[in-house]
Amino acid sequence: MTDVKTIKAGESLEAITLPPVSRIDLIKYAGASGDFNPIHTIDEEATAAGLPGIIAHGMWTMGNLTKLFTPYLEDGLVTDYQIRFRGMVFLDDVVTLHATVKDRDEKTITFEIGASKQNGDTALKGEASTNYTALKKNNSQPVQT
Repeated sequence: MTDVKTIKAGESLEAITLPPVSRIDLIKYAGASGDFNPIHTIDEEATAAGLPGIIAHGMWTMGNLTKLFTPYLEDGLVTDYQIRFRGMVFLDDVVTLHATVKDRDEKTITFEIGASKQNGDTALKGEASTNYTALKKNNSQPVQT
């Protein structure tokens, strides 16, 4: 198990592979986010927009990246989050989330983060900084749920 108290630059958190993207995932996200752009939920609208099919909301993928940190840190302790979208995520894509330590000091760990698809294509990449001084249950290991 990764120990965030001692993790060093170049080391990674455990990657998380999401289940295949489903239409219901995107419908639920549309309802939660208020983003009802039909290219995310209706095949014909996505095709009419010149896409090969429905695409996941970029923010759906971005939001899932926080799953890398929630086993270790209390809510609100991701202090900075910067992302560049690199590719589209389609229905049935399997997305893997990853984070590697870029830098750390006495309170903050900065991670290079990203999401890649089953074919190896990058969906997004960026950086996230976390305040690791308030570990979940004062524990540096992931909390088992």
